Amino acid sequence: MIIREATEADWPHVLTLFQSVATSGDVFAYDESTTEAVTRKLWFDLPARCWICEVEERFAGTYYVRPNQPGRGNHIANAGYMVAPEFRGRGLAVAMCAHSLETAKHLGFTAMQFNFVVSENTAAVCAWERCGFATVGRLPQAFRHRELGLVDALVMFREL
Repeated sequence: MIIREATEADWPHVLTLFQSVATSGDVFAYDESTTEAVTRKLWFDLPARCWICEVEERFAGTYYVRPNQPGRGNHIANAGYMVAPEFRGRGLAVAMCAHSLETAKHLGFTAMQFNFVVSENTAAVCAWERCGFATVGRLPQAFRHRELGLVDALVMFREL
């Protein structure tokens, strides 16, 4: 596994994976109506820093790190992660999260916050807990899960 900073040539892979994950309706607040421009602004363009995970020279996943808030909140990082379906269950999310924590420290952030972790996404919740995150808030019925209906979203946080 290699994790490297994204290049412009990686954008089509990131967009395709984002669209697939958004359409699934079970882990992201973004949905199938999310435009390419919105996706790019969220995941790829500054102030976000995008990274790519490759396994055997194949695109396997991606993450971004960016300020969670502007101005007086810009010392806290936010990050998002996606793993391609064929690579799930191999620990890539944990590896990318660990890498993102180091990246965030290097960029001068003092902590990282996840604003909206779907409570029913138990694989993600467990991964983030393994990386030292704690649930600091619960948003009741904040997510419309495609199959389960209204479920809670979690706010997760850890200091760097």
